[in-house]
Amino acid sequence: MKIGLYFGSFNPVHNGHLIIAQHVLNFSGADKVWMMVTPQNPLKNSNSLLNENDRYHLVQLALKDHPNIIANNQEFTLPRPSYTIDTLTYLSQKYPQHEFSVTMGSDSFSNIHRWKNYEQILKNYSIIIYQRPGFEVNENNNRIEILQAPLLDISSTFIRELILQQKNIQFLVPSSVKEYIDENNYYKIK
Repeated sequence: MKIGLYFGSFNPVHNGHLIIAQHVLNFSGADKVWMMVTPQNPLKNSNSLLNENDRYHLVQLALKDHPNIIANNQEFTLPRPSYTIDTLTYLSQKYPQHEFSVTMGSDSFSNIHRWKNYEQILKNYSIIIYQRPGFEVNENNNRIEILQAPLLDISSTFIRELILQQKNIQFLVPSSVKEYIDENNYYKIK
């Protein structure tokens, strides 16, 4: 089975993430997309991160009616910080029957040279890149697939700021996610 791995902090998960995951499922040849909730991205500040189990639960809520897009917390059991190559190596050994690819935005791909053992990722795994404005990909590699996915100009940072300002996030996140964030007072304190 072909599995598209979509890594992220998902802090919180929003409709833009879900659109990308569904687009990868529709147009990349992936049979399933695993949304890999990352406990600690080594290239990002973790001060504003909601607890990893709470973020994972929000992703589960967002995906409850999407059987081919699956929340995955496998990185919670691996050493920290979370390096993509370590997760890929682990998953490839644990699930040798699957073929894994990595999904990322062209903005992330522009920084791939900063990733641990990025050469191994480029050599051994397919990369599915969705274009982001201002980040052109001019890579001549048959393991790279570029998708013109629909993009929403929203981010988890923007959503957290709206929550801090006591503004409505309806339509930016799935309703189940909004309800759970509201019930638990997530992101109300900086």
